[in-house]
Amino acid sequence: MALPQQHRLKGRRVFDRLYRQGRRYQGPGLLLRVLAADPSLLPPGTPPTASPWRCGIVVSTKVSKLAVRRNRLRRLFHDHLRRHPPTPDQPLWLLITLKPGCLERSEDQLLGECAQLLRQAGLLLDPGGQGGEQTRDQ
Repeated sequence: MALPQQHRLKGRRVFDRLYRQGRRYQGPGLLLRVLAADPSLLPPGTPPTASPWRCGIVVSTKVSKLAVRRNRLRRLFHDHLRRHPPTPDQPLWLLITLKPGCLERSEDQLLGECAQLLRQAGLLLDPGGQGGEQTRDQ
């Protein structure tokens, strides 16, 4: 299932800004870029403060030539983010890019790596990103 509309990241200007200025967190199969939200870059008609986070998933043809496989990976990450949403202190934009060769890894490895990168960025409160009670130490 896809991410709800309020959590989807859209627009060429948004992606360009993330590629240029986003803070990078890199793993063996994934690359996470994080940037503070700038609602002025969103396409017209997009509600600017609909969500504390928005995310885009990029799966290039270098990962797989088959659109079916690329879309399956995208849906896998959308579902994971829907079940274990990031908890930023301020509105953020996230961009997850899958690297070529990530298909050789299992789904569990990819999702574990995603959770690890989100924790590294300070966006997951619960260990492992596997649900449970979310508490923040003050």
